[in-house]
Amino acid sequence: MIIFNKTIDMNTIRKPEDVFSELVEQIKSIISSSRAKAYRVVNEELLLSYWNIGKQIIEKEQEGHLKAQYGTQLLLKLSKHLTRELGKGFSRSNLQNMRTFYTAYQKCQTLSGKLSWSHYCELISLEDADKRSFYEQESINSSWSVRELQRQISTSLFERLLLSDGKANKETVLKFARQGQILESATDVIKDPYVFEFLGIPEKKPILEKELEGKLIRNIEDFLLELGKGFMFVGSQQRITLGNRHNYVDMVFYNKILKAYVLIDLKIRKL
Repeated sequence: MIIFNKTIDMNTIRKPEDVFSELVEQIKSIISSSRAKAYRVVNEELLLSYWNIGKQIIEKEQEGHLKAQYGTQLLLKLSKHLTRELGKGFSRSNLQNMRTFYTAYQKCQTLSGKLSWSHYCELISLEDADKRSFYEQESINSSWSVRELQRQISTSLFERLLLSDGKANKETVLKFARQGQILESATDVIKDPYVFEFLGIPEKKPILEKELEGKLIRNIEDFLLELGKGFMFVGSQQRITLGNRHNYVDMVFYNKILKAYVLIDLKIRKL
């Protein structure tokens, strides 16, 4: 008779509930991935269909036949017919957006399935092609929601970045238009000025530094968006020591791109 004497490591024995939890997570991952792929396909087809509708409207207008018969009422008449036969989504304003969409993006290959129709409705409101291209690239690179895109446009991010070093030139404009904001050095991180309209502070209302700090922390999501790429909030009133002297920094962030801490000290008077 042979007797095996083997010590069993209890840590290697998997509990049924652990196996079940792992199965649930794997299934959730599969479904999540499939839904994301399905959304991208549907979104790409929707953008392409709206682009083609805009193309048809422009081409038929340019032929002159529809324009002569319906004039300025073309989109309104078209909206009524399409809504009656196809349902929602064909309001006069949406048809106008499709028309402008094709005008702004005459090559459908340049469209990105990473952006929604709502993103493009915001982008086509920008007449300057370079500016529009910049916000499009930033929306893709930074995964901006439509709300975030609206805010960055309304607070003139493009102009602020261009003028952060005190001047703007055509080369910089074209670079921004092609690539969006590229962080090549620490100075590229800094905007001048920063805009904190989300705090709701009246322009001429006096405010204490502590109150400003509190408002920024309570609105940290919007503050991080305004700061830019790669920022993570570490904490407030962090102690640092310089030359045997202790100082407390109002807000400390870490930037993943620069691999460096960014210290912010808020001053409403001379620094």
